[in-house]
Amino acid sequence: MITVTGLTSAYGRKPVLQGVSFTAWRGDCVGIVGANGCGKSTLLSILAGTLKPKSGQVSYYGRAAWSDAGGGRMHGNREVIRRMTGYVPQENPLIPELSVYDNLRLWYPDKKTLQNELEQGFLNLLGLDEFSAKRVSKLSGGMKKRVSIGIAMAGMPPVLLMDEPGAALDLICKEDIRRYLQVYLERRGTVVIATHEESELDLCSALYIMKDGRLHQADRCLRGEALTGRM
Repeated sequence: MITVTGLTSAYGRKPVLQGVSFTAWRGDCVGIVGANGCGKSTLLSILAGTLKPKSGQVSYYGRAAWSDAGGGRMHGNREVIRRMTGYVPQENPLIPELSVYDNLRLWYPDKKTLQNELEQGFLNLLGLDEFSAKRVSKLSGGMKKRVSIGIAMAGMPPVLLMDEPGAALDLICKEDIRRYLQVYLERRGTVVIATHEESELDLCSALYIMKDGRLHQADRCLRGEALTGRM
């Protein structure tokens, strides 16, 4: 279970998140929508441990990831965050001069595990075995996104955090990523996804709208003008 309670964040004196709370269970996909600049990426960065919250609590399956250390200080448990989460940011984390295989090798614990994943695991499902020898600088945006997801899945974390994974991708790649997420959810993984793609919202068991730094739960079937009108 993921538990987020009273999460706040600010840039200088400008509040970004104001008391954000939600829960998610194994097999859940939580969708977060909102206008650009509303705080979606800030929330995911905090959940992934790359940004410190001002206050609040985050726990993954009963283990504290962020907690109040007293005196207005926050304590982040990097080991819990590292073991429990995989993070796919908007910008890819790849080294362009290296091959796909060498980029993956930086994140996977050993060559045998990586090879098994390329031959019959999630990396194979993503199709990375077909272009693992290619240099990243030669890849399309969709291929790079697949590699980013592959890196996030190193160690098979139970929680996958995704910040607009379908942005600027073609329809075929979007559908491939969607099928991958379906398999991950069927295997009892938990996904938190910030998105503008309605096809990705179809995967979601819960839908939240981020507005004025707060999360508002909405009907998960809300779409089109009914959804944008709430944003």
